[in-house]
Amino acid sequence: MTKELWLNLPVKDVQKSVAFFTALGFSFTPRHAGSDEMAGMMVGTKNIMVMLCRNSVFESFSRTKISDTKAGSEVLISIDAETREEVDALARKAAAAGGIVFGEPSEAQGWMYGCGFSDLDGHRWNVLHMDMSKMPK
Repeated sequence: MTKELWLNLPVKDVQKSVAFFTALGFSFTPRHAGSDEMAGMMVGTKNIMVMLCRNSVFESFSRTKISDTKAGSEVLISIDAETREEVDALARKAAAAGGIVFGEPSEAQGWMYGCGFSDLDGHRWNVLHMDMSKMPK
């Protein structure tokens, strides 16, 4: 059975993307350190890896053209935050590192607090803190 999950995202400049996500607090596997073709970013504690692949490498894997992130979204990647303050901090870090906060931190449905940002290549990320004690039954 499957033990790991890898999400592959096309990026224009691998090293700029590594710098962006490092500024947000993400870590990278040493396997592709310094590569201009790809980098393995670790997300969470459950062996989830986001592979940042240079556009041409991504197209060779997917055998299709890359979506235009200015015209639409191909995916919304959602990650959790342990606190509301962590949501706020990630929004600030994303903006400071060159990303675009498209959804300012706010409460939703009375039990979620989150924000949305786009990375350097326009991929959309959703950060949520969920207070399960307030979740409707």
